[in-house]
Amino acid sequence: MNIRQTLRNVIGAALFLCILTGIARADVEIQNVTSPSGQTIWLVEEPSIPIVAIELGFRGGSWLDPAGKEGLSRFAVGLMNEGSGDLDAVEFANRSNDISARIGFSVSRNDAEVAGRFLVETLDEGIDLMALAISSPRFDAEPIERVRKQILSGIAQSETDPDSIAAKTWYASTFKGHPYARPSQGTAESINSVTVEDLKASHARLYQRAGLFVSIVGAIDAEKAGEIVDRLIASLPEGELHDVPAVKTVPEPGVQVIEQDVPQSVAIFGHKGLLRDDPDFIPAYVMNYILGGGGFASRLTEEVREKRGLAYSVYSYLTTMDGAGLYIGGVQTANERIAESIDVIRAEWTRLATEGVTEEDLEKAKTYLTGSFPLRFDSNSKIANYLLFMQMEDLGIDYLERRNGLIDAVTLEDIKRVAARVLQPEALSFVVVGKPVGL
Repeated sequence: MNIRQTLRNVIGAALFLCILTGIARADVEIQNVTSPSGQTIWLVEEPSIPIVAIELGFRGGSWLDPAGKEGLSRFAVGLMNEGSGDLDAVEFANRSNDISARIGFSVSRNDAEVAGRFLVETLDEGIDLMALAISSPRFDAEPIERVRKQILSGIAQSETDPDSIAAKTWYASTFKGHPYARPSQGTAESINSVTVEDLKASHARLYQRAGLFVSIVGAIDAEKAGEIVDRLIASLPEGELHDVPAVKTVPEPGVQVIEQDVPQSVAIFGHKGLLRDDPDFIPAYVMNYILGGGGFASRLTEEVREKRGLAYSVYSYLTTMDGAGLYIGGVQTANERIAESIDVIRAEWTRLATEGVTEEDLEKAKTYLTGSFPLRFDSNSKIANYLLFMQMEDLGIDYLERRNGLIDAVTLEDIKRVAARVLQPEALSFVVVGKPVGL
């Protein structure tokens, strides 16, 4: 049996062990480790599983793309696995497979992330490969043009996809004049204009030590964690923190219709929400589970789908960006029924804002939200990803211990106060794509 197959068998056995040992838990012990170079690391030692998961988070995402170069950061990130240092794209892929390493890159509007998954046996080789990929992407001509074509194909598809059109239009109207308004995927014109120099400049903006967060979970101790992190970031410049321009715009109330000859209309809706550090965020989170975030248990699903059969799916959620909190939802239904669906959504927004919720509603929400929380942590990878989220949202290293208690502490009075504050039916902004009747 060759080494590649052996390592794959080890991974499979390790994943099976995760299930047998019941790793789904929230009572993990997080160590705050400082590397020799001074980098902070949140570490969870899990010696029973021979896998190490590493997550790096860099402040600054697609909002940094220059005007006219929308989509540049996604383009650059899409090339990070396409050859580094003296390894071209094929050699890099083969090297990753040989040591069973998984290295992934992603970027959002506000940050860039790197995720590494390694076997303990080949950890050092994996770290060297990951460091090379982060610091020395090649940006060779063939991968550039191949990835460019992939992006252009995605853009072409999104231009006829109702969901994509609705979301892009909603964000553009909500953040007029702000980098958040620009399409993070880019446009055909902006992607076609990207040069090698643009890609190198984007890479330099995204990957630097300033504003870097690190989490590690697996069979590794604090000393080794500090050593490998310093190896990962040794070639990165110190750089500087990127401050997102102040966000002053809010969604415009009302309904905007974009006509498209399709049998169903798609609607994205929302208004201003809360920032993550707002004292009312947790009560608002519980409230949203009751209103539209609880799937079949939510009021929107009950009223829109179950009672009236207007739509298969309707949802809402709170989301935050640097300097902007949003309350967003969506629904898709037949053109003839979208107007009624919007009326019902507004009515439920108003009902909860004025009447609050029942004790039964609240207890069911708290039971689900606290009981399901440990299920998020059924692998080293998921734990590492959540630790990174905690750091980047400045939730505190004890958040895992406090989180369920914060939810359990929410009262009916809290929900009533927050609903009156947050829910603004008159401010709801709808973007509808389709051929809606009655709008």
